[in-house]
Amino acid sequence: MSDYSVEKKKKYTVKLRELILELPKCCTDFFRGIELTTGVMTRYGYAVDLRTFFTYLMGTDLCAGIDSMRSIGYDILEQVDQVCIECFLEYVSLYQPSDESDELVINGERAKARKLSAIRALFKYLYKKERIINNAPALVDTPKLHEKPIIRLEPDEMAKLLDTVESGDGLTERQKIYHQSNSVRDTAIITLFLGTGMRISELVGIDLDDLNFMSNEVRITRKGGNEEQVVFGSDVRHALLEYMVYRESVIPAEGHEKAFFLSMQKKRMSVRSVEILVKKYAKIAAPLKKISPHKLRSTYGTMLYRETGDIYLVADVLGHKDVNTTRKHYAAMSEDRRRLAAEVIKLRDDSPAHDFPKDTGKDIPPENPDAEE
Repeated sequence: MSDYSVEKKKKYTVKLRELILELPKCCTDFFRGIELTTGVMTRYGYAVDLRTFFTYLMGTDLCAGIDSMRSIGYDILEQVDQVCIECFLEYVSLYQPSDESDELVINGERAKARKLSAIRALFKYLYKKERIINNAPALVDTPKLHEKPIIRLEPDEMAKLLDTVESGDGLTERQKIYHQSNSVRDTAIITLFLGTGMRISELVGIDLDDLNFMSNEVRITRKGGNEEQVVFGSDVRHALLEYMVYRESVIPAEGHEKAFFLSMQKKRMSVRSVEILVKKYAKIAAPLKKISPHKLRSTYGTMLYRETGDIYLVADVLGHKDVNTTRKHYAAMSEDRRRLAAEVIKLRDDSPAHDFPKDTGKDIPPENPDAEE
């Protein structure tokens, strides 16, 4: 596991433990019980969503007389029914997270589904351990999730994006100042996204010793903590080697000596800084599309599937555990196939010959010259 992954795990483990101290005591057993089957980021996400749920619960009649969230016990959870859960999901559609902030938070169908998943996981665990006999969240319907349109770059847009990163054309005068010193790094980042389809967290976590130019491989840490070797092609190799020459001349900040991609502060690049970087160039190359690092990943998946037609290969390269997850990358493929199908079936063998004659301005003689007009 890379230093970045280790530090990230430490950071969120600390944040998770702090959150658990705010939640009801029954949650402590829950998080301990799922530690071996979930990643720290999953558990932290659960903790955030459960805190929102219990904060809501504190404002209901169920918790009348209870002075702190920490004091909510199994007896209260036994009284939580389907209506209570449904009211909570309606509440988070638009709510104020705290009295100290005037900001209103909006939750769509996916955010609601995630919150319901966290509540279900808690109640399922407590029900399984016979701490409660009521599992109301299991009876609540999951919010209907509508498919989002898959946004990706077309080949000409992809080429224009790479040209923009290399040349800096279209950038503001201020951006061009920074581009002069960052163009090699930025080209390597964009090329790596488009040439491997890796996730942004995988990219920023790359260390110097993760790269092997003898075999054209880079070691990355996938979601869930699994390490994999990703093979890259000649275009990616060239871009990475150019940046490597620059990287070896840089003295990194203390604690960031192993990081491959460095910011202007000589520290490991953050997820946010890479997102801003991609958005800056994509806005010039494809102004009508909102392109993010994940959209570049989708672009790679689409191009690979177009070239190979092997969805299982694409799933393996992208690091998807379930091939059904991969299928969503190919909405464009389905449209291409439908267009092909429309032309495959000919209703008449000589279809072109049956086109209506063009109007030449002259009378068209009847098939039988002797026939009356």
